Amino acid sequence: MAELAFDGADPDVSLLYDINGLAKAAPHWADRTVEYVGEYGCMAVIVLLGVICWWRARSRPDAPAAVAGVVWAPLAAAVALLINVPIRGLVERPRPFLSHDGLEVLVAGKTDFSFVSDHSTMGAAVAVGLFLVNRRLGLVAMVLAFFQGVARVYMGVHYPTDVVGGFALGTATALLLAPLAQMLLVPLTTAVSRSGSRVLRGVVVAERRAPRAGARPDARDAQDAGDRRADLAA
Repeated sequence: MAELAFDGADPDVSLLYDINGLAKAAPHWADRTVEYVGEYGCMAVIVLLGVICWWRARSRPDAPAAVAGVVWAPLAAAVALLINVPIRGLVERPRPFLSHDGLEVLVAGKTDFSFVSDHSTMGAAVAVGLFLVNRRLGLVAMVLAFFQGVARVYMGVHYPTDVVGGFALGTATALLLAPLAQMLLVPLTTAVSRSGSRVLRGVVVAERRAPRAGARPDARDAQDAGDRRADLAA
């Protein structure tokens, strides 16, 4: 198969050495921190943002559509990873530490192909999927996905273009397939929202408490209303 070849003058390799070189100068605790953040931390926080996005989507007037959008975010990541399987097999690009000497490799045991980065693909797909539902949470997720990608290069397990390719694949999957996903998922979430089971309904639509007669909305109710308006505006 076609294999990407690079020499020492290639800007991709030069940037790899520049970013990974920071790991050599950094203290041990900093390398371990970046290793954890790049391997698990960023993705864990992105998942937490997805849970928050789902919780808030349940209170929106268009809750079934909003919840369907949240459901699409992890599904988009799964679809993008499946698309990446033949891409990796076609390109057959080795991990950078297998082709270039002098790299500081923070995570051992990575023997599969390098292009494109699965972590960057997942991070971008979920972040863009959340952005389609809630711009503020989606932007935070995008920032985390970016730092995760930089961390993968810092760790010596990916070229910069592996990360860029992952961002492109995850973003394209989440955006281009979103209309089809909504067409398939919205009827499902709508049916669940009309279910006779209170538990199932609660997955899609938040239970609204009826206000007491003559009672004025408290500060929390006003804040919830403001959050819903902000989500709609986003």
